Amino acid sequence: MDAITRFRLAVMEWAAGGAGAPAAAAAAHELAAGNALRTAVLVEGVSDQVALEALAARHRRVLGAEGIAVIPLGGATNIGRFLNLLGPQGLDIGLAGLCDAGEEGHFSRALERAGLGCGLARADMEPLGFYVCVADLEEELIRSLGAASVQQVVDAQGDLRAFRIFQKQPAQRERNVEQQLRRFMGTISGRKSQYARSLIDDLDLTQVPRPLDRLLAHVSVS
Repeated sequence: MDAITRFRLAVMEWAAGGAGAPAAAAAAHELAAGNALRTAVLVEGVSDQVALEALAARHRRVLGAEGIAVIPLGGATNIGRFLNLLGPQGLDIGLAGLCDAGEEGHFSRALERAGLGCGLARADMEPLGFYVCVADLEEELIRSLGAASVQQVVDAQGDLRAFRIFQKQPAQRERNVEQQLRRFMGTISGRKSQYARSLIDDLDLTQVPRPLDRLLAHVSVS
């Protein structure tokens, strides 16, 4: 296991608290003091981590090898805890992040409490390396690819029959196909991560959603 992966796992255990937190904190401090770590990218969940790392791979980049640890928070409401550990009042390392539009307030307030700004609007967060999806990651990818292409990906994953059945559910009949696809990806545990990778792999690199594109550019090696 490389140093960046060990750092990510240590920070997640440290933030979770519990009996293993002190040892995890010591490990995170030791790894942060080394030369390998450059930036921690804080994302809401595993699917965001998968998407960002897959997009980097499309550009022939390996984020871990560049000293970039992509850390899923387990929900946007945990952002403050991670910023306390990693921000100016903690390890004081380079930071960046990605969140859904509905969680923008959690991120902006946590950044302010961490001492990274005051009255932060979205335009103020971006120079800090924090970007906001229009709705969420799935909506961004579906819009960039188009519903027809996304359904081809669903078919390639062997899920098209399940999706057609899902479309016939009463709650889905009034929604458009883009909304149905977005909801379908969240119906089974692990499906968001599965499709995050598949949709990124099928994406035209000239049509990358702006938040992902800008975030990846922000953490590029100068």
